[in-house]
Amino acid sequence: MARMPKRVKHRKVQRGRIKGEATRGNKVVFGEFALQTIQGGWISAATIESGRIAAQQYIRGEGKLYIRIFPHRSVTSIPLETRMGKGKGEPEYWAAVVKPGTVLYELSGIAEETAKMCFATLAHKLPVKCRMIRRKTM
Repeated sequence: MARMPKRVKHRKVQRGRIKGEATRGNKVVFGEFALQTIQGGWISAATIESGRIAAQQYIRGEGKLYIRIFPHRSVTSIPLETRMGKGKGEPEYWAAVVKPGTVLYELSGIAEETAKMCFATLAHKLPVKCRMIRRKTM
């Protein structure tokens, strides 16, 4: 089932702008490999869920998948062929706002080749360009 917040302060939010690069949530924290965005955008809850299902089918219980984004923003729209006026539309779906550099998914406990194949499948489903990164050892 698609993710969405339990409660929100405001049902309808303004569109806003995505400026700058991610300063938080841009490093590999939980796993060894991660899928990181190269460009900003909105990722819907349904897209996040379809990525989770595809990754789970790929790793088959070997490793662990971590989802690092959550859809907090409601996206509204009015019905087609509706005249101007009558206010803002109703919430249609929930989306996560991602800046360039945001880590979307992480994988641990699997080989690098498997992670590469899994992230290639995931990146194909997403509306933003992505790349695979690995954890830095200190």
